[in-house]
Amino acid sequence: MTPPRPRRPLRFGLSLTPDASAPLLRTAQEADRCGLDLLGIRDRPYRRDTADALALMAAVLAGTSRIRVLPAVACLPLRQPAALAKAIATMDRLSGGRAELGLGAGMEPGGVEAYGGPRLDGAASRRALEEAVQLIRLHWSDQNGLRFAGEHYRFAAAQAGPAPAHQIGIWLGVTGPRGLDLAGRVADGWIAPSSLVPPKRLADGQRRLDEAALRAGREPGEIRRVYVLEGDVDGRESRGFLHGPPRQWIYELTELAVGHGVDSFLYGGDPGQLQVFAMEIVPAVREQVTRERAGPAQGPAQAEPRPEAQPRAGQPSPHGTSVP
Repeated sequence: MTPPRPRRPLRFGLSLTPDASAPLLRTAQEADRCGLDLLGIRDRPYRRDTADALALMAAVLAGTSRIRVLPAVACLPLRQPAALAKAIATMDRLSGGRAELGLGAGMEPGGVEAYGGPRLDGAASRRALEEAVQLIRLHWSDQNGLRFAGEHYRFAAAQAGPAPAHQIGIWLGVTGPRGLDLAGRVADGWIAPSSLVPPKRLADGQRRLDEAALRAGREPGEIRRVYVLEGDVDGRESRGFLHGPPRQWIYELTELAVGHGVDSFLYGGDPGQLQVFAMEIVPAVREQVTRERAGPAQGPAQAEPRPEAQPRAGQPSPHGTSVP
């Protein structure tokens, strides 16, 4: 049994699909004005009509004032790690320390291969991902005479740099058990999309991540838990997990934070509902989580029930285990 993790402050953000025809910068600026903490930009360069994630990331950092921005996640097979490290560090310096790094092995091997990247099997892609984390951290270090020789990547430089403005987190977008073992050993965070890691799988993933961290001599609490909310906010009745009115979202996000230990949420639904998410759902979740974490000592207000969405007859409850 793993020890309880410390309760990190909650972070909320937006997961942005880089559709080149959409008002991407305007949406990012709205997220910044609404007080969201994070903006994750999906990186699928092999898809037509998508903006380049790193170019968009630089534009967003230049056009906003406080929100932190990251590729969520960078497609490693098409992003050479030393060049990626330099790009992210440069953006971090120019933005006053507002860049982070999400990194993944590439979700669509066929698309990666068609775009000129290597097609790797699962084991090889995990080894490449681990090498990339090591190489990127080396690039950001203050060491001189840098050399790295791995199975997939090689790197040599007289000196490191540029150094980022703050200690950038490397958050891995992995879903399988061995990917979680890797994240537990080497990552600063885990990014999980709700479509691939529904709550019924989330508990097992968290446990695997914690156990891998302990085996590596790390504190599980060092690893941030980022959940991408792929759903719809609307005023109608519940249609399943993350598909329903704000009241349901407040209940489900509170359960994810209190019951599953998620500390960061990226809203991946319709950008037209961003205001509702940021101005209505987020403050309510923060308040409810604070009350529940305080426990009975909070007083009579603690006895008030959490708002629950009412599912349709024959549908499962919107509790965390309700995902199909």
